[in-house]
Amino acid sequence: SGLILNVVSLFAPLTPLAIIAKKRDQGELDAAEIETMIDGFVGGTIPDYQMSAWAMAVLCRGMSADETAALTRAMLASGQQLQRATDRPRIDKHSTGGLGDKTSLILAPLLACFDFDVPMLSGRGLGITGGTLDKLEAYPGYNSQLSQPQIADQLRRVGCVISGATDELAPADRRLYSLRDVTGTVPSIPLITSSILSKKLAARLDALIVDVKFGSAAFMRDLPRARELAESLRATGQRLGLTTRTLLSDMNQPLGRMVGNACEANEAVAVLESGGPSDVRHLSVRLAAEILLSQRRYASLDTAQQAVLSMLDSGQPRQRLEAMITSQGGQFFQRLPTAPAYEVCAAGSGWVQAIDGQQLGMTVIHLGGGRSRLGDTIDPSVGLEMLVRVGDAIEPRQPLVRIFARSAQAAEAVTPALLAAICIGSHPVAPLPLLADN
Repeated sequence: SGLILNVVSLFAPLTPLAIIAKKRDQGELDAAEIETMIDGFVGGTIPDYQMSAWAMAVLCRGMSADETAALTRAMLASGQQLQRATDRPRIDKHSTGGLGDKTSLILAPLLACFDFDVPMLSGRGLGITGGTLDKLEAYPGYNSQLSQPQIADQLRRVGCVISGATDELAPADRRLYSLRDVTGTVPSIPLITSSILSKKLAARLDALIVDVKFGSAAFMRDLPRARELAESLRATGQRLGLTTRTLLSDMNQPLGRMVGNACEANEAVAVLESGGPSDVRHLSVRLAAEILLSQRRYASLDTAQQAVLSMLDSGQPRQRLEAMITSQGGQFFQRLPTAPAYEVCAAGSGWVQAIDGQQLGMTVIHLGGGRSRLGDTIDPSVGLEMLVRVGDAIEPRQPLVRIFARSAQAAEAVTPALLAAICIGSHPVAPLPLLADN
């Protein structure tokens, strides 16, 4: 009888509690156990508190390549997949997030001009990172929750769409994404990998380029962790049949000058009008060129980048962005209104040694430009304009940051944190390179 009991217990399904404990104790979960957690969470039989505990166990103990692929498959299987709208190649770009990262607003219309379909299923702000949907919703009336037929129709007419993942597409990711934001489980490499790829696989992509950020304003604070994430994305994408390329880009300071929803949208439009900061422009061109190479449109990186630059300067991508926004119900502005500006100046001279991205991000949240709790309302008009970068020489009373705030009192309240976030020292330092080797 003891043998019979042991055999029965061996094949009995594990409860969520047992699965959480197994991962907590460094056990490797099989596909069925992972599916139990995902299916139960989506189906409502596993409550948020148990899923939060499981996510924390994954964060602390990690996952193998097999577990990560199984998790991605389970999240993909939790919903439907987009139907193909045209015969054009279907591609996308994703960023792991950071301050001032507005390249999705540039890449979607830019790549559509190369006769690709670009269905970007994007998210909202996560931690200190502003979300692409939050930026686009700075345009009054913008509909960020399109149905599958609406997405297909817009791809046929415009070639690009940026929308949230619907209830039908990877619903497990949508729920888990929101939970991670408020439970301290954002930096888990398996959870990031499965979150990104489940949405991209649901979109039935032919190719994907991922901008993996590293530094003080990124989820991956150091370059080795960023490389680990990049490898996880490439390997998992390959296992699941998706051509996946990655770039490693520096986020030890904001990308571009602007941080905040309306002001970042304005900066993206400036790049599409042959202006904008050089780093935003360079990164956008490189990401687009990698996609063109993955589809064998050009023979070398140089020729691909030249083609992208020519297209960017043609004005067509700027027109395509306006068409995308208006097609989704938004009122397009060449320059969205921002809150009143207040400057923060240096007390002394020196050189900018480092910038604390986490501190800057928390400042934007404090101003109302991000979320500290699930469901918080965002004020799109607030934010920051960075007037200096690492390596710059500083003179006394030189403006360091421009604050967009609703009142002088709000600006004054965050000024000490901003001054503390910009480290000024007595010796010169080299500017930070934008890209690192994979």
